[in-house]
Amino acid sequence: MLKEKEAVIRKAMILFDAFIVSFAFFLAYFLRQHFHLFYKLDLMPSTQLVSGTIASISDYLVVLFVVVSIWCFMLYLNGMYRSMRTRKLYEIVGIIIKSTFFSIIASGSVVFLFKLQFVSRIFLAIFVIVSSAFLLLEKIAVFSFMHYVHKKGLNYKNILIVGTGKRAANFISKIQNHPEWGLKIIGAIDDEPGRGIKKVKDIKIIGTLKDISEILHRHAVNEVIFVVPRLRLNHIENAVNACETEGIKATIAVDLFNLEIARAHPTDIDSIPLLTFETTVAKEWQLFVKRAMDVALSGLGIIILSPFFLIVAVLIKLTSSGPVLFKQHRLGLNGRKFVLYKFRTMYKGAQKELSKVEVFNEIDGPDFKMKKIQWITPVGKLIRKFSIDELPQLLNVFIGHMSLVGPRPSVSEEVVQYKSWQRRRLSVRPGITCLWQTNGRNKIGFEEWMKMDLEYLDKWSLWLDFKILIKTIPVVLFGIGAY
Repeated sequence: MLKEKEAVIRKAMILFDAFIVSFAFFLAYFLRQHFHLFYKLDLMPSTQLVSGTIASISDYLVVLFVVVSIWCFMLYLNGMYRSMRTRKLYEIVGIIIKSTFFSIIASGSVVFLFKLQFVSRIFLAIFVIVSSAFLLLEKIAVFSFMHYVHKKGLNYKNILIVGTGKRAANFISKIQNHPEWGLKIIGAIDDEPGRGIKKVKDIKIIGTLKDISEILHRHAVNEVIFVVPRLRLNHIENAVNACETEGIKATIAVDLFNLEIARAHPTDIDSIPLLTFETTVAKEWQLFVKRAMDVALSGLGIIILSPFFLIVAVLIKLTSSGPVLFKQHRLGLNGRKFVLYKFRTMYKGAQKELSKVEVFNEIDGPDFKMKKIQWITPVGKLIRKFSIDELPQLLNVFIGHMSLVGPRPSVSEEVVQYKSWQRRRLSVRPGITCLWQTNGRNKIGFEEWMKMDLEYLDKWSLWLDFKILIKTIPVVLFGIGAY
């Protein structure tokens, strides 16, 4: 559950630390190169202790590779990259101090053994001070920020506990004792009803195993954790299958079921062994890269397109009354509600009238299309033709409500009518473009649209996202499937 995500974070921390040490290295070189300037201030004795020259930076590049490797290795060896969730601040400071000490010894030994006489001792002293100071400030900032965010109830995961026994109570206690883990228990499920149990610890019982599907519909649940006795395993299979059907992570501490869609992998939390059944194929590092690309590309797009946004906004205001942006509540990852932004393309009152349409009965027919077209403004037709109305969703992507690529976000009225297998499309972050967008769009029926979204989930990769983005370009330029 947390193991995979922490592995990605660990690698990112190592790379960031390598960057910090490299920056400290070049800063130390710059300070050493201009160190003689301090003599003019009479802050240090002007003796021959320090010469005014230093070897070229090209000579020092070999040293850079060595010292960065040493620093990262020492930090790793001293446990810096193990989870910070249960750490104390003084432990972090202690690790930096120990790593600094051993890095000095290791770096000095390399300089001595390989007779790197061009390396300035003053440079090494400056480098050690600067790098250790930078690393210390970085770790304190990260530590403080992570704990503050989690304690404030932000960046949390909603989890549902199945079980009422001693093991479930112990599991709940561990989570409650560590708010910095960022896990929020929304309730517990009684796996053996009829005993009159109302609470586990102070967590309220909100249903039984047969209520799982309904509870997942009512709450934005990220993960369901089964902590039940071995003798109750045969009673939870239907509940695990319900999670699989709807694309919700199911984690148990016991045995493996034969599931057709979900993939199982072992994880652990605070030494408690768990098995996770997950319908999405993405690994944590892939999700990390995907999110990084979303932030970078959406942020760049917002900046570059801002003048164009202003022109579109003016055209909308000049040609029809009403706001520039159309805002609508949609359902995102695991059913979380968010406000979706689009440029308004219809006259005032259109949404109220179109909301009366029976989506599943009429969306595939010509009547629905005609009703919709009647409400579109002249400028709106042009905006919709080239998908310009979707561009404000770059803000949704940047914030984290959406991704550049993923199933289109749905409205609540649609989702309540979904079949169970269709709800699995909510198990990933919705996107601006998807397979449906690039394969005919409004020419495709609703049932086929849903199948395409599930195909995207089952075959997802970073390469698939890239191909969809590329295919989206001609679809937008030529207005394919839009009206």
